[in-house]
Amino acid sequence: MKTEQYIFRPDDLDSFDVDSKLGKPGQYPYTRGIYADMYRSRLWTMRQYAGFGNASETNKRFRYLLANGQTGLSVAFDLPTQMGMDSDDPMAFGEVGRTGVAIDTLADMERLFDAIDLSKVSTSMTINATSAILLAMYRAVGKKQGVEPKSLNGTIQNDILKEYEARNTYIFPPQGSMRLITDIFEYCRHEMPKWNTISISGYHIREAGATATQELAFTFANAIQYVEAALSRGLSVDDFAPQLSFFFVAQMNFFEEIAKFRAARRIWASIMKDRFNAKEPKSLTLRFHTQTAGSSLTQQQPENNIVRTAIEAMAAVLGGTQSLHTNSKDEALSLPTEASALTALRTQQIIAHETGVTQVVDPLGGSYYIEALTDRIESEVRDYLRRIEEMGGAIKAVESGFIQKEIQNSAYDYHQDVESKRQIVVGINQFQDEADAEINLMKVDPSLEEEQVRDLKRIKQSRDNALVAQKLELLQAAAAGSDNLMPLICDAVEAYATVGEISSSLKKAFGKFRPVVTV
Repeated sequence: MKTEQYIFRPDDLDSFDVDSKLGKPGQYPYTRGIYADMYRSRLWTMRQYAGFGNASETNKRFRYLLANGQTGLSVAFDLPTQMGMDSDDPMAFGEVGRTGVAIDTLADMERLFDAIDLSKVSTSMTINATSAILLAMYRAVGKKQGVEPKSLNGTIQNDILKEYEARNTYIFPPQGSMRLITDIFEYCRHEMPKWNTISISGYHIREAGATATQELAFTFANAIQYVEAALSRGLSVDDFAPQLSFFFVAQMNFFEEIAKFRAARRIWASIMKDRFNAKEPKSLTLRFHTQTAGSSLTQQQPENNIVRTAIEAMAAVLGGTQSLHTNSKDEALSLPTEASALTALRTQQIIAHETGVTQVVDPLGGSYYIEALTDRIESEVRDYLRRIEEMGGAIKAVESGFIQKEIQNSAYDYHQDVESKRQIVVGINQFQDEADAEINLMKVDPSLEEEQVRDLKRIKQSRDNALVAQKLELLQAAAAGSDNLMPLICDAVEAYATVGEISSSLKKAFGKFRPVVTV
């Protein structure tokens, strides 16, 4: 006999003694979720991160994932593209297409989205120092498809402060980088209103070794800096705040991660309401993408990584994420194979459709343990924010090396815990196997780098080089002034100027950043 499954109804909350400060889902301070029904009415976006080799190869992976139920695209770019280098730059040798897709010109972006209708898909691009250039390319591809910029949906990461703090794919000094970010805010407000102009990232901060508290604290310190920069440009907070989004990690401490996401919503709502006097509800709601933790994956016993990813993904869902990427089992060893990427996607689909967790909003809300953790994390984050404020804000904290040093210390403490076995990692410091099982690994064809360089050479020979030079000269001159640079970057991109050429023009005006060494 089939047993009827009990489904929790929102009205059932009336019989529960939930602390009044939590509010209800979809209402300030949004601790319990930013929408009243959460996943009962709409699932999170399943946005698997992908990119390798050249644009044509990555396009095949995109189309494969979309055909298997992925609901949003997420683009990984190779290191040369992230660092503003072209594939034919001597410094790029051996790195082209290795950690993501190589994009040199608009022609590459056209191939990347070949046969993918940008009017029907939302695209996230993990790009920072060169984000303005890649956004301009995406806009141009949309135009060529007949999709108006105002209709394009997606996100650029565009979070340069965390690059100085944790990830190091920066090019320009902080002031020049902040100029580009606020130019994007201002430009998209009018030209691309559906586009999320920044994804303020705690993911990379945490992956570098930060604690859950530090992940939120440093992310929000950066976010405050971005908001202040936009306000100083003369923008109204309610004009750009609804286009801000965030990017967090889901790590292995299950309940702490759930509490972290809940605390994050409450902290951000308070910052926007009390500090910046935002009025619109969308300005107060923290919308975030989550990725399971790459740093939790192990080379040893890689099949165990499927379990780790499933646990982390469940924490993200119970914490109320709007978008999710699940890592593949082989990512500690190589780029994911097609088969392992499909297993990672199926993990999300099983959580969404088989577990029943989507039938209730904030299912752990009111738990004494979850609420105590949420309160503790909020208190610790606010203490950090006060300290950073006393230093003069996130940029000052970066320039002094404070944030970098805090992350380094936490990373050292964690590794000491693993070495001493105070922290058990299965397969690493306990429950080891004498011989690990064989696993098929993806290998990027080295000929793809040669092909990419040949294609770039053909573009440089066939384009109107006099027009390119003119566009780059105009851009460099404007970068030395105060005009919004996005229209000029769009012009250069549409003339098929390269990522490296545009970055070089900006570098001549902004300079290059030299980091503070911390010990």
